[in-house]
Amino acid sequence: MTGASAGIGVALARALAQRGHGVTLVARRGERLEALAGELSSAHGIRAEWVAADLAVAAERDRVAAEIEQRGLTVEVLVNSAGFGIYAPFASSEREREIRQVRLLVEAVVDLDSRYVPGMVERGRGAVINLSSTAGFQALPGNGTYSASKSFVLYHTEALCEEVRRHGVTVVAVCPGPVATEFQEASEPAFTERIPKTLWIDAERTARDALRAVDAGKRTIVPGGPAVRAFFSPGRMSPPAVSLAVGRRLMSKELER
Repeated sequence: MTGASAGIGVALARALAQRGHGVTLVARRGERLEALAGELSSAHGIRAEWVAADLAVAAERDRVAAEIEQRGLTVEVLVNSAGFGIYAPFASSEREREIRQVRLLVEAVVDLDSRYVPGMVERGRGAVINLSSTAGFQALPGNGTYSASKSFVLYHTEALCEEVRRHGVTVVAVCPGPVATEFQEASEPAFTERIPKTLWIDAERTARDALRAVDAGKRTIVPGGPAVRAFFSPGRMSPPAVSLAVGRRLMSKELER
């Protein structure tokens, strides 16, 4: 499980541990992972491992895979939850940060899926939960690389779901709208000020809905109730001229940065 030091990643780790799953937690902040692993092991009697790593770096992903193999672990449920967002015009953004965003949001997801999905197919069971976003439903000026990356994760996941479903493997794209986590503080999006608070959900609801989607064999889920889905889902179906105009208006403060 990646992104397991905060937010949705922590909530998913707790939800899986409550179901009796052993967990291997991966993120950059080792002290947080160690504390969470201890909490989950004590509370649920499960095996909780952790590996501190920067998944935007290919060599670090190799090291994580080697650690998992050395510890004799089998990945039955893969959760790709690590990420951050850049909310600024592309022309004024830092090149290395933009590239790092793609490496973490896209490259790391493809890498880890390709490492562990074949084993699931061979065993005839398993699940993958890939964190996309409602940002991936349309292009977002002022958030272009993030929305494009989340769109990639969405389509990659949906295609993979259709490929492996007949082998007993479930693959779900989880597409939250705004979630009250440290992501908001770290990435500093301004558009969220314009989203009604009734459309925000918490990380725990996101995790519950994600696991229910796995149970139901769904390929895509927008966590939250009907109001959340009704607000965000049209972005996926609107013509580009409409969605870009809406996105430009929504992201106007980001475009001023």
